[in-house]
Amino acid sequence: MKARVLLPILVPLVVLAAGCGGGGGGKVAQLQPGDIAVVGSQHIAKTQFDSLINEAKVNLKSQGQTFPKAGTTAYSNIRSQAVTLLVQEAEKEAEAAKMGITVTDKDIQTRLAALKKQYFGGNEAKYQAQLKKQGLTDAEVRDNIRSQLIGQKLFDSVTKGVSVTKTAIAAYYIQHLSQYQTPASRALQYILVGKNKAALASSLYSQLKGGGDWCKLAKKYSKDPSSSNNCGKATFSKGQTVPEFDKLAFSLKTNEVGKVNTAQYGWFVLKPTAATKPAHKSPVNVVGKEIQQTLLQTKKNSVMTDWVNKIQKSYCKGQIKYQPGYQPSPDPCAVTNTTTSTST
Repeated sequence: MKARVLLPILVPLVVLAAGCGGGGGGKVAQLQPGDIAVVGSQHIAKTQFDSLINEAKVNLKSQGQTFPKAGTTAYSNIRSQAVTLLVQEAEKEAEAAKMGITVTDKDIQTRLAALKKQYFGGNEAKYQAQLKKQGLTDAEVRDNIRSQLIGQKLFDSVTKGVSVTKTAIAAYYIQHLSQYQTPASRALQYILVGKNKAALASSLYSQLKGGGDWCKLAKKYSKDPSSSNNCGKATFSKGQTVPEFDKLAFSLKTNEVGKVNTAQYGWFVLKPTAATKPAHKSPVNVVGKEIQQTLLQTKKNSVMTDWVNKIQKSYCKGQIKYQPGYQPSPDPCAVTNTTTSTST
């Protein structure tokens, strides 16, 4: 329940952090009989909590697991996670409102229509069947899509202007150079004859050296399905296979037939069908955009986490009230306050 998922097709919510999140300030609303908690002026209704618990039941059932009984530690953990998630969502909406972030019904409809098209071919009946299967309503799906969109807009707003320098890209490239290097490779035809098959390997070697049919012989004798079903054709990178095979594969002349006995697999008969392609590395100007996106996402995530950590303390100072029996354990605010005290 770290990320709320209604349907398998729906993207998990953008959860701000595993803590209080949000920013406080202002008057705190009074708890109403139908609330489980209030966050600033935001009310969290028991119906929201019940809906989330129902999702947990459905998810566990789909995984072949039984929902824990009331009074057990597992049940308490699920309740606490549900309350914490709902508090985070309320904080997220409160902060989004302060920043002027809104999501319209049209925005929600557009996203839902895209999901229906992608996963159900636009078929409304299939969509409704999936809702029924998971015990959900269309209104619940739309509410979660709304939360997703708010979370994404909030993330985009907080991380707006984050950039990555060319120096950082170059440094990452140097530190991860092995990822951008391609070893030498060679196209071959081979037959795995197997262990204790020296006589058969010699026979196949003689036949193939004399112009024998690789497809027929590979299909009949090779113990490797990828070889027997493909006329023995394959491409190997240098250092990819066992040493004995590797050494012969990259030392034979093109179209020269050879045989070798390996300690691990036994006898092979092989023939390189092309010259060795030399090792090469992708230059930084080719992989630079890929590196930039990696670094940019990492930096944005870091900025978002820092933003959450900076403002979460204010919500934990009297901005959250729980109905008796609903305060999560452990309370994220208690953890935050303990960390703050220790740091101080």
